[in-house]
Amino acid sequence: MAQFDTIRAGAGTRAAIDEGLRAHMNKVYGTMSVGLLITALASWAIAGLAVTSDPSGATAMIREGQYLTGLGQALYASPLKWVVMFAPLAMVFAFGAAINRLSAAGAQLFFYAFAVLMGLSISSIFLVFTGISIVQTFLITAIAFAGLSLYGYTTKRDLGPLGTFLIMGLIGIIIASIVNIFIGSSMIHFAISVLGVLIFAGLTAYDTQKIKNDYIAHAHAMDSEWLAKSAIMGALNLYLDFINLFMFLLQFLGNRE
Repeated sequence: MAQFDTIRAGAGTRAAIDEGLRAHMNKVYGTMSVGLLITALASWAIAGLAVTSDPSGATAMIREGQYLTGLGQALYASPLKWVVMFAPLAMVFAFGAAINRLSAAGAQLFFYAFAVLMGLSISSIFLVFTGISIVQTFLITAIAFAGLSLYGYTTKRDLGPLGTFLIMGLIGIIIASIVNIFIGSSMIHFAISVLGVLIFAGLTAYDTQKIKNDYIAHAHAMDSEWLAKSAIMGALNLYLDFINLFMFLLQFLGNRE
């Protein structure tokens, strides 16, 4: 009888963890989705303010019938573009350093502010690529992301060793991308884009499994504040995987204006 009670208690605990895990993952994906929506709206709105069809107050023509406004000139053609380009990277490091000192509400607000800044940083895609190709690439990215994340959630294979290799590769493409800003090599750009797709595809599966494993490892403590911040950090990681996978796929699938 005692053994039966032990088994029943163990089954009850597993059921509670499974239910909590589903709720945790739903919060992760929900927060990530809101962040993506904020980024998309911010990027579209900023690009709309940066381009005009009226040449009278424009600073430069970018294509026939479209001109940069003063805001567009500042964002895309002045030294401010370097701040806009690297600000999201700096904010990610700041977020990682500050997460333990922030409340769950503060961390969520930080994440949404980061999503706005990322929208500003990538808004130039609307000047370079057609709107249809951007939407098509986004949908392809969403389908690929869903499949990769599902694999990471369901697989029994330990993706930890793969994650270490992928993070090393990520550091490599960040360095190569910075160097190529000054070199401007199309061959290096192509290689970075190919590696970027592969690396962030792998990181999507790895990060999903890590979020799941972290929850299971700490679920017994039931620290609601920690779980809330963990969900936000998980959302940030998957958000970055999605955005970077989208941006690298856009280099191959996007139709340029």
